[in-house]
Amino acid sequence: MTNTKFDDLLKRGVKEIIIEQELIKLLESGKCLRLKQGFDPSSPDIHLGHVAGLRKLRQFQGLGHKVILIVGDWTARIGDPSGQSVTRPMLSPQEVEDNAQTYMEQFFKVVDKSRTDVRWQSEWYGKFTMEEVIKLTSKFTVAQLLAREDFSKRYSSGNPISLTELLYPLLQGYDSVVVGADVEFGGIDQKFNCLLGRELQQCMGQPSQQVFLVPLLVGTDGSQKMSKSLNNYIGIYEAPKEMYGKVMSIPDSLIIDYFELVTDVQDKEIAAFREQMNTLSVNPMNLKKKLAYEITSQFHDKQAAVEAEEQFTKVFQKKQMPNDIPEYAFIAKYAQGELYEVDIAPTLLQKKLVKSNSELKRLLAQGAIKLNGKKVSRNIMNAPDNSILRIGKRCFIKMAINRTFEGG
Repeated sequence: MTNTKFDDLLKRGVKEIIIEQELIKLLESGKCLRLKQGFDPSSPDIHLGHVAGLRKLRQFQGLGHKVILIVGDWTARIGDPSGQSVTRPMLSPQEVEDNAQTYMEQFFKVVDKSRTDVRWQSEWYGKFTMEEVIKLTSKFTVAQLLAREDFSKRYSSGNPISLTELLYPLLQGYDSVVVGADVEFGGIDQKFNCLLGRELQQCMGQPSQQVFLVPLLVGTDGSQKMSKSLNNYIGIYEAPKEMYGKVMSIPDSLIIDYFELVTDVQDKEIAAFREQMNTLSVNPMNLKKKLAYEITSQFHDKQAAVEAEEQFTKVFQKKQMPNDIPEYAFIAKYAQGELYEVDIAPTLLQKKLVKSNSELKRLLAQGAIKLNGKKVSRNIMNAPDNSILRIGKRCFIKMAINRTFEGG
């Protein structure tokens, strides 16, 4: 490999490599490396925060290496406690399996399926005996586990830590032993778990895996890592116009990070963008439009990205209505002239335009729902037929009102 290729592989979009020189030797050896990537299907969807690491896996695959995808169908029932201040609820086996199937469909939109082996933890943990559990736990001390930052904080503050959570890093580490991982990939928040796997391999007489850690992509709120639970994520299966609009909503301070972590734009071009941002010689909106186009076309196609950009320009810059507004039925139970009394909650919930009654109340309180351009504060309102309801920044719907009252 040339130095340029090494720089792209080992520097761009990389937070830390343990141990970099050993990984370089492995790459130069010509060996087909076994690249471990584990995921807990505690949630069914992949977002751009995951993509930052998956793109690195695809790069390694392009050099002839193989990904070993570990489906954490056992550890998902515990839930990775990284960054959590409370014990997480356990999922049922069916919830885990359903999430895993959806996750893998999306995983292979980024990673080459032909160069990936999928392994389920239940292959080995389903046969684990109590004796084997005791042997595994004997490899480490409680003090070692409490050295992990999130465990340490919770212990010091008196917050509970379940024994199952203490087992989580051991189980993840043992996965590396089972599959004989050469390199484990993860976000920087997985450093403790990955290093424990490296140590466990050594205890078991295996060569220690190298650890490849990527940065945590900050979400659309501009402050915390991208997460579905924080509702600051951009899902890779989202509709093109929704995806484009969400990218346009990120703070200007994240533009360069997103270019580096989740696009194929060349380093020289990104360096020019950074310089332009620093010298205030470019309108950040123009760079953000290029970013939104790059990301949307990556997961859809160029035509979809163009149409998404056209709608954004029309709706958000020119303050016009989008061309294709979906129509939904709303039931009215009272009329006065051309106005109909409508409760918008049932339709919005049924069509999943809002997640819950509490979210609907929050949007109404924030003035984020508009009827024909005017803010509304209650879910029960008077509306003419074919009114336009706007929910949040990007969702527009036409109200087709069904008259169910007597004489309607």
